[in-house]
Amino acid sequence: MRQVGSVLWPKLRTLQVYGANTGVGKTIFSTILCQAFRKRFEKVHYLKPISTGPLQEADDCHLSTFGTGVRSKTLYQFSDPVSPHLAVRGSSQDVSDNAVRSAVHDELSSYANGNDGVAIIETAGGVLSPAPSGITQADLYRPLRLPVLLVGDHRLGGIGSTISAWESLHIRGYDVQSIALFDESRYGNYAYLRDYFAERSVDAFVITPPPEVRATASEDTESMRNYYFNASDDTQVTSFVDRFLQSHDQRIESLQSMPKQATEAIWHPFMQHSERNENTVIAMDSAYGDYFQTYQIKPSRSVSDPDSASTQETSLTTPAFDASASWWTQGLGHGNPQLALTAAHAAGRYGHVMFASAIHEPALTLAQTLVQRMGNPRLTKVFYTDNGSTGMEVAVKMALRAASKRNDWSPDENVEILGLIGSYHGDTIGTMDCSEPSIYNKKVEWYRGRGHWLDFPTVKMRDGQWIVEVPELLSKALGETKRFSSLDEVFDLDARKSDREIYREYLDSEIVQLRQAGRKFGALIMEPIILGAGGMNLADPLFQRCLVDAVRESSQATSNETDWSGMPVIFDEVFTGLYRLGRFSAASFLGVDADIVVNAKLLTGGLLPLCTTTASEAIFEAFLSNDKSDALLHGHSYTAHAVGCAVANESLKTMMKISNSADWTAYQKDWSSPAVASLSASPPRSLWSMWSQDFVTAVSHKPNVDSVFAIGSVFAMSLKDPAGSGYASTAATGLRDRLLAGTEPGQAVIHSRVLGNVLYLMGAMTSTPETLADVEKTVLNALE
Repeated sequence: MRQVGSVLWPKLRTLQVYGANTGVGKTIFSTILCQAFRKRFEKVHYLKPISTGPLQEADDCHLSTFGTGVRSKTLYQFSDPVSPHLAVRGSSQDVSDNAVRSAVHDELSSYANGNDGVAIIETAGGVLSPAPSGITQADLYRPLRLPVLLVGDHRLGGIGSTISAWESLHIRGYDVQSIALFDESRYGNYAYLRDYFAERSVDAFVITPPPEVRATASEDTESMRNYYFNASDDTQVTSFVDRFLQSHDQRIESLQSMPKQATEAIWHPFMQHSERNENTVIAMDSAYGDYFQTYQIKPSRSVSDPDSASTQETSLTTPAFDASASWWTQGLGHGNPQLALTAAHAAGRYGHVMFASAIHEPALTLAQTLVQRMGNPRLTKVFYTDNGSTGMEVAVKMALRAASKRNDWSPDENVEILGLIGSYHGDTIGTMDCSEPSIYNKKVEWYRGRGHWLDFPTVKMRDGQWIVEVPELLSKALGETKRFSSLDEVFDLDARKSDREIYREYLDSEIVQLRQAGRKFGALIMEPIILGAGGMNLADPLFQRCLVDAVRESSQATSNETDWSGMPVIFDEVFTGLYRLGRFSAASFLGVDADIVVNAKLLTGGLLPLCTTTASEAIFEAFLSNDKSDALLHGHSYTAHAVGCAVANESLKTMMKISNSADWTAYQKDWSSPAVASLSASPPRSLWSMWSQDFVTAVSHKPNVDSVFAIGSVFAMSLKDPAGSGYASTAATGLRDRLLAGTEPGQAVIHSRVLGNVLYLMGAMTSTPETLADVEKTVLNALE
């Protein structure tokens, strides 16, 4: 699987030269450094990815003239001496971002032949100058994440431009090794920048500027040769060379030692540590877009021997597709520069400000956006917490208070919740009690399991056929497994009148029996559509809809249509909400509105922890009185932190825009099928997934696969396990390990998570069809 990522070859040292502006001397510094490195290594390469202007003035020509023994090359040369995004007009070359990055990566890879050497990569113009596609250079080359030397501006105004350039690189995750600039005495730029960057642990150095142009070309050439010879021996230059080589070795040492150090200092989540050792811990060097940049001490696949001069050297870092979307949070790509800038702006504007009896613009805007965009007329108030589990704790507190107050239940009465088997709402003590006994909670000392949980039919594709499978114990009440021609037909709830009647009869009876037994319920809690951590189960949406209707019709409704009846309904959309399934709200698939909705995960696009619990006015009013002890006395120090709220606003704005993008239109078109005869007056919008129909169908036919489903960015496959399914199953671990091992050195791998016998894949909202097609091909090959 081909993917350009960051590179770290043991013997090939790479250095990218950026400039704070045009005309600051990047090529001169590159030439000096090439000469200095040539005194240490035989193999020194100079690479200019993009150059504009006359060929005879190209920077690689300058290196060919003055860089004795240096191999120089330009990848893309355009004759018009203007910015690259203008110079490429009319060009027939493929100068897309991927093409340029791949060309740079492939060229550098060809230098990594097992011999000690250095490659210097000089950019064009300034840090934020446009690349051929129009994005900034800093963003174009960021996936490679090469170490950087920033050439500062020695001219008037150069202090500000140099600092701005460094901040632009720093905020994008680059490691800037040093700042270098020409010495001058009039403006004092170096003295100021040296002290400024010293406080930020970045070295700065100066060299003497080049001599004045001589009268003749031959004299000028000789003058520059002498200049480069002397400058490459300058103590500040040789000191930089020493620091650079040392930092390269230190980076490798740090990366290689992290897994072992982690076993000594880290208590990992969701891991049995008796199975952990330094070979099972993956070091994350960085991440960008859909990919981690990873290092493993002993990858199971073989790598080439870097000690052989005739053998291609393999990068220590491997791109790994983030198939779990970093525990379902990733939405807009790792290292997203817009989210990073948004976070930096909010941090600079606010830092963190307390939220008690206060308001700030990011929190207000986010609350208003959520209330307006969810399309739920019941919801009016937003409460902020820090993650899905605590957000659900708040939701349960809200619902129990509202139900207890209306039913006149005392605090010492046993009030339970109604839910679905296999549900999971978090790891805090209160939310654990909202799920039936399972591997997650049954050994936790304070766990009590305060509720009743119903089994339910699930939607899946088996051998190319969509079905709604009824649990064996419910087959007498709900009937046998049903077949459907498409996922659209399953989700056409109004057309499934017979199923609705069967479900309602069963659910009405269950609720009556529970209440006749004297049990009191303060809330119905559901994960709409997909029950995530419980095993990636796609619930029959009609069953969930009927359960809400049955609950609400189990007692006298109020005259207010936005008030709750029966018991408050909580939708845990921590995982399924905010476009994870292709829509802003997963509740829209059910055609029913909850009284309380919890959102997290995708809320900040995968950058920061933040959660919202949005409630109806009726729920809010249950806490109103003249007694402060009746208030919702819940909060944490970082409630509604401004940085998170600002990032969430940017994230939602971006995802709303993406939902109408060409890529999403292509996904929807792939899933559009000939019109399915619908008996409903208003058939639902077509169901679709970022994972192709052909892929989903093909996997469903594999002999070791029990069933699959795909919706939105989520794909899940259940593997057959004779020992039984569930979180303790190891049926999917072999496939997970094969995907992580990969097939060829230097190729990208897939980093996935399993839930027992279930392996799932998720794309980000920004994942391209090309990227996911590569992942699909790799998965199919691994299943052979």
